[in-house]
Amino acid sequence: MKKLLSTSGLLAAFAAAPAVAQENLEIIGAPVDGKTGFQPAATLLAREIQSLDYLLLVIITIITLFVTGLLIWCIYRFNAKRNPVAATFTHHTTVEVLWTVVPILVLVFIGAFSLPILFRQQEIPQADVTIKAIGNQWYWTHEYVDHDFAFDSYMLGSDATLDTSIRPEDENVTAFVLDEHMEAKLADAGYSRNEWLLATDTSVVVPVNKTIVVQVTGADVIHAWTIPAFGVKQDAVPGRLAELWFKAEQEGIYFGQCSELCGKDHAYMPITVKVVSEEAYEAWLKGAIDEYAGTPLPVNVASN
Repeated sequence: MKKLLSTSGLLAAFAAAPAVAQENLEIIGAPVDGKTGFQPAATLLAREIQSLDYLLLVIITIITLFVTGLLIWCIYRFNAKRNPVAATFTHHTTVEVLWTVVPILVLVFIGAFSLPILFRQQEIPQADVTIKAIGNQWYWTHEYVDHDFAFDSYMLGSDATLDTSIRPEDENVTAFVLDEHMEAKLADAGYSRNEWLLATDTSVVVPVNKTIVVQVTGADVIHAWTIPAFGVKQDAVPGRLAELWFKAEQEGIYFGQCSELCGKDHAYMPITVKVVSEEAYEAWLKGAIDEYAGTPLPVNVASN
């Protein structure tokens, strides 16, 4: 796995630059060229979904092999050469009962495993952190509801992230074009060319092993907020507020994408989530509140 930046000055970096918040984090939830299958599961929900997928693969493989074998046997046993005189029967009660009852039992068996997973996804627990994700054409707005601040997240390399007053080298960067100048911009943000089309200029930052509830909606058309490694996906429908939840179990950087076709720049709406320690999250939160003018954290005053 890739390591991003050095480990020195971790908490100071969180406080000084809340938009970065990625010191010493592994990139875990990301697609890999030439690979198939799921990303590493970082939540209970993702593990359950992947286990269910494996179970369904076993079941459908058995059914496919059985049906294929049955077809081959029927072709051999009931062809015209072996049966010059056609059969005259119209039905077979035992077979008809079997092909009705067996599929029912298979579906009941699948339901016994799939329904508890579905219910766990849909029953939203008490949140430790609540975030509102708003889909826009073509970027995400993330609002930390408990602290009254929000920020926009654009794909690194889009027009909105090119600012020569902050980074003079952006003068040489062409939006949405991966060249040496874009690679340098990614590197300055702590990423490599492998994270092109995945990394955003600002990231959702959450503490590890805490319940995160994401309220999802859309500002214009239907979008979808998705992090594959967390096993979550929710359509962002204008005028409606839906919820999803996750509890990430490993610190690292995870990527997602808008997963509902939403217009010409749909492919340029990535999501970056950074899962950090509680101490690092608190340090980032203080800096983010200052940067985005959120509600200050309560001050605990020692009493005599």
